[in-house]
Amino acid sequence: MSEPILRVEGLRVGFDHPLGKVQAVDNVSFTLVRGERFGLAGESGSGKSTLALAILRMIKPPGRIEAGEVWLAGTRLADLNEEGMRTLRLAGIALVPQGSMNSLNPVLRIGRQITDAFADHRLHLTRDEEERRVVALLAAVGLPENVVRMYPHELSGGMKQRACIAIATCLGPRVIIADEPTSALDVVVQRQVMATLVRVQQELGAAVILIGHDMGLMAQFVDRLGVMYAGRLVEVAPIARIITRPRHPYTQALIASLPSLETRGAFAGIPGLRPRCATCRRAAPSTRAARWRRTAAALRNPCCAVSKTPK
Repeated sequence: MSEPILRVEGLRVGFDHPLGKVQAVDNVSFTLVRGERFGLAGESGSGKSTLALAILRMIKPPGRIEAGEVWLAGTRLADLNEEGMRTLRLAGIALVPQGSMNSLNPVLRIGRQITDAFADHRLHLTRDEEERRVVALLAAVGLPENVVRMYPHELSGGMKQRACIAIATCLGPRVIIADEPTSALDVVVQRQVMATLVRVQQELGAAVILIGHDMGLMAQFVDRLGVMYAGRLVEVAPIARIITRPRHPYTQALIASLPSLETRGAFAGIPGLRPRCATCRRAAPSTRAARWRRTAAALRNPCCAVSKTPK
């Protein structure tokens, strides 16, 4: 087994609220090895994107990281000051954000947005070197050279998403976090974007964390899958095993939600996952070890704790 490139231990993120504290991420731990593709699946509000922002130390008030540690290639991120973290982003861990149109600056050309990343990380390149590097980055994600001079509104949805991938990988990060990179795209463009992400990841030898709730996409892309529910990582397993033999009731519900020719999409419910109720909102899933190095959560009460992650 390779040494982990990324290690997350006991990460907890809370948000202050007038009605009480919201535990958005609750004691999450996992590791990622070089070249691995790890999926984080779960319903909206389960804490997936908050976990990604916590890894990058980008949680803003009223949110705060309450506990836990993140290690990147032996470096403890909590030991870095703000300047150190700013340098680490893009160069060490990069984020492909959700919603490319909202992520790209609408008044800057695509080429300028890439060269801004070079300048921010103090890469001393000549103008010719910058131009050659930008063109090569765009070519790597399947975009033509003339995109350098184009504004975001002149690109299609798939082209904008590939531009975001080019920006995220411009400094050769070791870990790429892709937060629902195919949301709001049609299925053909989704396939093109994911193929681009796979190709770039392989060229860099980077690890990828893919965040989403599309189990079909996860099944095609990731090596291992972690299922998040109510801020907790309730099950982690190789993707083939988690698809064929899910252990946690919520994971079973996710698998059952996939379209089926036999059931014609009908979902009659999963035994053990009863309707949520006020009484059971106090319940918290506890993690226990299971066979073949996978984890599952054993529920103490009939219902799972309701997720209170802010919208």
